[in-house]
Amino acid sequence: MDERTLKKVIDLPPVRFKDSYKRAMVGVCKRLKGDLTFAFQGREYHYLYHPYNLTWRNERSVEVPIALELLGSYEGQPVLEVGNVLSHYVDTDHEVLDKYESAARVINAGAVEFDPGRKYGLILSISTLEHIGRDEEPREPDKPLAAIRNLAGLLASGGRMVATVPVGLNPDLDRLLLSVDTPFHQTLAMRRLRAGNRWEQVDPESVAGAGYSRLGFRANAILIATLEEGRA
Repeated sequence: MDERTLKKVIDLPPVRFKDSYKRAMVGVCKRLKGDLTFAFQGREYHYLYHPYNLTWRNERSVEVPIALELLGSYEGQPVLEVGNVLSHYVDTDHEVLDKYESAARVINAGAVEFDPGRKYGLILSISTLEHIGRDEEPREPDKPLAAIRNLAGLLASGGRMVATVPVGLNPDLDRLLLSVDTPFHQTLAMRRLRAGNRWEQVDPESVAGAGYSRLGFRANAILIATLEEGRA
């Protein structure tokens, strides 16, 4: 059974039952684990427990808190989010680039061709770059790099692009981000501990080849890559 077929099977129960289950699980997590934190780059973050996209049990529980902290530090500056993710968790007012999803402030265009005629202080992408070129027919393994290069050209002076990528979904992109040829200036990593969806920061090289759980729809590791405009 392939990934798309499995998702269809999982989506068979009526929406009201799925929503009730998700809300119940989030409530349990908040009661039992609401005070738990994880460390990233010397800072403590609370895990996010949210019903959208099974956030309480996968990498979004750490990706979103990191992204929201970063977003807050760019308040008042032009921000572009690549992939419509954060608006499912909080109210947002920044521009969003998403080729397929229709929503307020979402620009439907591809990341390789996008040219808005303006620059951004922050370009943020959460679990999106790995889909570029992979979820298309025919597949284009070099397309994520083309997208990264185009987006980097949209940064204002001193601007920053930060992308989180679940390891294992797009092995070609994983290898690029962990190679000496990566277009990013820094690549960090988080690894999921087996028990209770707990996470820890680890050496990026240690997550090379980490598998993605297709049955559980969650990563065992993520990469957090940063590119700074003007940095050699």
